[in-house]
Amino acid sequence: MQYITICTLFLSKYHVVPKLLILFFFLLAASANGQQTYWQQQVDYTIDVTLNDNDKSLDGFERLTYVNNSPDTLTFIWFHAWPNAFKNDRTAFSEQQLKNGNTKFYFSGKDDRGYINQLAFEVDGTPAKTEDHPQHIDIIKLLLPKPLPPNSQVTIATPFHVKFPRNFSRGGWNNGLFQITQWYPKPAVYDVKGWHEMPYLDQGEFYSDFGHFDVRITLPKEFVVAATGALQNKEEMAWIIDRQRPINTNKAAKTFKKEVTHKTPALKNKAEKPLKKGTIIETKTLHYKQQNIHDFAFFASRNFIISTDTCKLYSGKIIDVATYYNPQDSALWKNSVQFLKDAVRFSSAEVGEYPYATISAVQGDQNFGGGMEYPTIAVIGAVLSEKELDITLAHEVGHNWFYGVIATNERDHPWMDEGVNTFYERKYTAGKYGQQTGADEILFQTAAKIKKDQPISTQSENFTSENYGLIAYYKTAKWLELLETKMGQETFKKAMQRYFELWKFKHPQPGDFENVFKVHLSNPKDFFNLLHTTGALPNQQPSGNQIITPFQPKSFKNYLRNPSKRVLFLSPAVGYNKYDKLMIGGVASNYFLPPSPVQFLAAPLYATGSKSWNGLANVNYTTFLSGIFYKIDAGISGLLFSKNKGLDSNEQRVFERFFKVTPRVRGTFRQAPISSKETWLEARVFFISEKEFSKFVTKSTNGLNYVDSSTRYKSSINQLTFFSADHRALYPYDFKVQAEGGKNFYRLNLEANYFFNYVGGGGASVRAFAAKFGTIGKKSRNDFSTFRYRPKLLATNGEEDYTYSNYFLGRTASFANEGSVYQNAGLAAQQIMIKDGGLKLRVDQYEFLQGRSKDWVSAINLTSTLPNGSLPFQLPIKLFLDVGTFSEAWQTGAETSAFLFVGGLQLSLLKNLVNVYAPLVYSADFKTYLKALPEQNTFGKRLTFSIDLHRWNGQKLFGKLFPY
Repeated sequence: MQYITICTLFLSKYHVVPKLLILFFFLLAASANGQQTYWQQQVDYTIDVTLNDNDKSLDGFERLTYVNNSPDTLTFIWFHAWPNAFKNDRTAFSEQQLKNGNTKFYFSGKDDRGYINQLAFEVDGTPAKTEDHPQHIDIIKLLLPKPLPPNSQVTIATPFHVKFPRNFSRGGWNNGLFQITQWYPKPAVYDVKGWHEMPYLDQGEFYSDFGHFDVRITLPKEFVVAATGALQNKEEMAWIIDRQRPINTNKAAKTFKKEVTHKTPALKNKAEKPLKKGTIIETKTLHYKQQNIHDFAFFASRNFIISTDTCKLYSGKIIDVATYYNPQDSALWKNSVQFLKDAVRFSSAEVGEYPYATISAVQGDQNFGGGMEYPTIAVIGAVLSEKELDITLAHEVGHNWFYGVIATNERDHPWMDEGVNTFYERKYTAGKYGQQTGADEILFQTAAKIKKDQPISTQSENFTSENYGLIAYYKTAKWLELLETKMGQETFKKAMQRYFELWKFKHPQPGDFENVFKVHLSNPKDFFNLLHTTGALPNQQPSGNQIITPFQPKSFKNYLRNPSKRVLFLSPAVGYNKYDKLMIGGVASNYFLPPSPVQFLAAPLYATGSKSWNGLANVNYTTFLSGIFYKIDAGISGLLFSKNKGLDSNEQRVFERFFKVTPRVRGTFRQAPISSKETWLEARVFFISEKEFSKFVTKSTNGLNYVDSSTRYKSSINQLTFFSADHRALYPYDFKVQAEGGKNFYRLNLEANYFFNYVGGGGASVRAFAAKFGTIGKKSRNDFSTFRYRPKLLATNGEEDYTYSNYFLGRTASFANEGSVYQNAGLAAQQIMIKDGGLKLRVDQYEFLQGRSKDWVSAINLTSTLPNGSLPFQLPIKLFLDVGTFSEAWQTGAETSAFLFVGGLQLSLLKNLVNVYAPLVYSADFKTYLKALPEQNTFGKRLTFSIDLHRWNGQKLFGKLFPY
């Protein structure tokens, strides 16, 4: 008004014509309308809820006041009914769990799932209709009986009933503990960008409007409750103080163990047993209030003990502090209140004073790690040490500033809360414990190096599960450290405090954050563009050289703290096979993370048995592309080992040897970052030199056979492979098409693997194999030189691994003639390789039973885990059945049945890396001829085993610890 008055006087003084005056005011009004004034909705809640611990449910009534501060008239309001995310296996939550490799919820039983129902909305006392969301069952559209204009409010009320799920994600019940989170009907946020209705997700957090909460919780009297806000019941406060009495930690732990069953981790307390009809439960009603928050959570358990104190902030403000935890963990949590106070004081000094009157932390379900934040309260999962507890508390408490007070849209901009909060967690940790070692830097630099990272600005649900932590949390924190360095520590601190004061109890966007900080930068556009790019941050790429050895443990710690661009690993190495015996040597390699474009490994080994030098070596070059191929790998590898031993006529040890050189090139096809698929095309050439025994003599003195001479054979095999897989959690599969060819033969191999998940864990795998074999040239059709390359039904032995692609204890071991001085039977003779038909039996003495074909072979291999509870204790035992046929079995006068089969038990170790097979049933063809070998036809001698390095996937063994 003052500005308009001055302008009017100015125009009057200089006699500006009325038309010009009208035009001026028109432009002024247009300019004012073009500048949008910040606004946000307000939602105030009054909730009464009753917890029924017997059937894991609650009944509630919610009355909320919705204030429309927007410039728009609303005809409906989207509501989140997030307990329905746990209603069935078709929700966004369930789909995301599967995408991230977790099948626990998908295969959960009906009693372990949850939902919300009995909703009956009234708006200002008038019943209101609702509509289902077209895609998500945990979102509801409330149709307003009459439009809600700007600067108006309505009162919305509804009863609701919630059946809690087991704790699959943040909330639910388990082990006598109720984690009541995201439990009440909640309006979605409406802001300048429109409605933000969103399904519940595990990876991706929340966005809600601020308001005042008035909550009353009725539950069994013996429960201890930790909740958002300030407790209003004086008698409950006195009872809480009584819960702080000193306890005998050892005694408490023993008492707690008695309450735990041996069968499951669930507590044997009254809450876990159905109560008799008519049983009267004594209850209490607790009253909590809190202003200027956007969520409410509470936690209830009969087992909690409590520690409380007050905390004086630097301004002189005093707040109440409390921690709730289980008796058996008292030693771990004994300093938890002090940790909480340290964290609150730290963030208050760095960012802005804590605005609430209370802060608490509660020990949550120990089946889950980490923690989760809610206004004025944090829940902490499993931790292993006081230091880990301290750091986790600092992170979750810090969210009261970045999530609680500054309520950004965590779903769209996770970096604005998780990343900024991680920056302060790292600052807190460094100040208290010094610089920490960890795998985050290595894994992030690896993801960036192999082009698997994503921009910081990525929405939470679009991150891969690995990148969500590495980028939204870690890289953002490193980006802020870079920003702090550019601005200077004090300038940065003042800017962050200004950001906090400007936007506390509001919903800032990324541009609002940028506006506060960019004034302190000479090139703000370039710096903030880093939020939208991939790769390492400026001046944070690995550099320098480093040598790591097991003789210098500090070298590995230094590597974790600050990974170098070039790392050389030097270490002793050992090896073993039946002929070379123990091999001793060393390994030199730069196969470290992050990977170099050129990687090498050299492992020379001296064999104590053959008295020769053996070893392996590999060199690989990787380049990343922007086209259909995501990357190209080219390399060459070599192997040199013994594969048989014997005695010559002078009774001196002699050895068969092999040497292999394999150049290769592989193109990996591009996939979306969040895709679980893998597809590649690879070409290899195997150049093989084999020294083999060629002549034998029989000594008249003992009638035994001795080696007379050896001959060296050279061969080459060309191999082209197309491989495609989907490593999804549910029904993963892979298939491979492979063409092989040599001097006088060709082979086409088809192999597919499919896994059927079982409810409750485990599953069945199906492997299908088919091969077509042919010779080149008429003379070679019956040539023995192609014999070892022909496909067969039985799983192959070491001699039939003609590309030398797998590890064998005794590559040529077999049930040899007793009269031979070069036999090498024993355990090594029972090793097989799951290749070709894969029937798990060794009958080397009968070649016609091998199922070897000059034409074609096909087989199916079935493997299944045992049903849950079929054994009194858990063992990695499976059932297997192999069935196959081959061309010659269908010819007139065939020596075997058309189909051959083997079935039995399988013991799988090291994530299926090592498998032991016990055949129990098999074709009559095998049974008949095994009877003729009484020494071999025993249970122990029929056992076979495989060491499946050729199918080994490091991620299967190490999981997501090292996802790259």
